[in-house]
Amino acid sequence: MAGTPCTLAGHSYGAAVGLIAALASPGRVRALALYEPTLFSVIDAQSPPPNGADGIRNAVAAAAAALDAGDRDAAARRFIDFWMRPGSWGATPPQRKAAIADSVANVRRWSHALFTEATPAGAFASLDIPVLYMLGSESPESAHAVARIPVPALPRVRVVEFPGLGHMAPVTHPEPINAGVARFLSETRPAGADA
Repeated sequence: MAGTPCTLAGHSYGAAVGLIAALASPGRVRALALYEPTLFSVIDAQSPPPNGADGIRNAVAAAAAALDAGDRDAAARRFIDFWMRPGSWGATPPQRKAAIADSVANVRRWSHALFTEATPAGAFASLDIPVLYMLGSESPESAHAVARIPVPALPRVRVVEFPGLGHMAPVTHPEPINAGVARFLSETRPAGADA
């Protein structure tokens, strides 16, 4: 891990990794800036399916079926359109599609990691560090369903919802997200630390 103690910032899967890293290394992480961590296992642990994770569960199943049929483009469409909105894959510039479609080949592994993470919801109460938990008002229910579980348990959490933005806002609208993270970093900077 980078310098100790450090602040971790992450989006989606990266935010989920940040949460787990902070739990695994208490004292090494002084703050977390998270945009919609995708720890879907906490939803299933609280309430078996059907539940708030069904949207992503169904999108992954559809993407996996497309991969099984040898159609990476259709797999990427299912996954990207779920997270961004229908038609997003079609609007993606052609020069970007190949790399995205290649990465979506890992959708089963992503799903396995996020649906089988064994961290109990109560563990988040031990994270007595500043946490900025960001959400997009237009994000799928699966992202909001995750938030409803760790947010009440986190002792020092600030929730910021960005109106009109979705799950991919750190990519599609980085300015307000980066500004929110910069404010948080400024507010949580240790006394005497370099600016």
